[in-house]
Amino acid sequence: MRIGMMTDLYTPHISGITNYISLNKRYLEQAGHEVFVFTFGDLDYKDDETHIFRSPGLQLVVSGYYLSFHYSRQVKALLQTMDVVHIHHPFLSGRLALRYCRPLRIPLLFTNHTRYDLYAQAYLPLLPEEISASFLESYMPSFCNAVDLVISPSTGMAQVLQKLGVKSHIEIVPNGVELQLFHQNGQSAQRTKIGFKAEDIIFAFSGRLAPEKNLSFLIKAFAGVAEAIENVHLVIIGGGPEEQALKHQAAGSGASKRIHFFGMLDYDLLPAYLAMCDVFVTASLSEVHPLSVIEAMATGLPVLGIQSVGVGDTIEDGITGFLSSEDQAAFAAKMTRLCLDRELRHKMGQAAKKTTEKYAIERTTQTMIEHYKHLVYKAEPRKRGLIVHLQSILEKFRG
Repeated sequence: MRIGMMTDLYTPHISGITNYISLNKRYLEQAGHEVFVFTFGDLDYKDDETHIFRSPGLQLVVSGYYLSFHYSRQVKALLQTMDVVHIHHPFLSGRLALRYCRPLRIPLLFTNHTRYDLYAQAYLPLLPEEISASFLESYMPSFCNAVDLVISPSTGMAQVLQKLGVKSHIEIVPNGVELQLFHQNGQSAQRTKIGFKAEDIIFAFSGRLAPEKNLSFLIKAFAGVAEAIENVHLVIIGGGPEEQALKHQAAGSGASKRIHFFGMLDYDLLPAYLAMCDVFVTASLSEVHPLSVIEAMATGLPVLGIQSVGVGDTIEDGITGFLSSEDQAAFAAKMTRLCLDRELRHKMGQAAKKTTEKYAIERTTQTMIEHYKHLVYKAEPRKRGLIVHLQSILEKFRG
């Protein structure tokens, strides 16, 4: 199959969606399919993978996105040769998919990766909540109804879409993870290399340092725990627009020497850094299907998070980690309990590792291929009928 991936942004931007597309592209190609990524901006960027096609766009500096309402002529023509098109953003890319592909009856599917309601609150705080909610309630049902299949990475996100009024059938397909990368790392050498002691208790966070990750809350909670427990540390892996503000907050927290910012790491280094830690921790409320949480669980770490869509779908409270309310004291209390009970950490970590088997990229890729094949099979008679109709029109002109 020729599979088109339509996305509003791609590398060099780093996000869960870009990682998802890149990883799935690689595994689909290994399965013998041709995969083409269609995106905007960064026209001078030298991609290290094949079949990446970029159209011009106006850069929106704060978000990293590009604004554009069309593809270049050559890119549009290529897109219209796809057997199936997978949409990863519903607004810009989604509208173009409907405009360019629907007339040719190319099957379309859409994966909802993002809590757009919460992102609007994080990035457009001056916009009244009622306006963003009304827009989504107006837009999402009609868009989802216009595509052939809607995918949600988690049950919780499917429920969010349904609350927005989406009536279309929604398939649940988890985002896949290369589990073998994380299963093979033991707790190790990396800890002493960096300078931590064997008896230290290390909480880890990895991800984009951005408002929707609620990291200010996490630092405040950790600072409270650090007052009571001398050998506890917090490792923050990643970069993003809030990095400097968070470093400033950490410096004034009273626990500055025990909050460590490691910045962006090469992805192949991440498993070793996670493996040296004891607990993965996140305060994010905006996750749809948190890959960073699943990667940590695959390494054998228990996870502490806040009860919310995505995180709540992934962590089994009391079994693979703890879920807390968004209350700083409650969150800090569960951090403290994990610090004090080494046996519980180990038990939860082993359960977490076992749970991740259902997220194996090999399994999720095969599931997605079956959906692609089904859509292409259903579309074939309609496409043949359209071709015959166009041929008859051409014959009239020739005659």
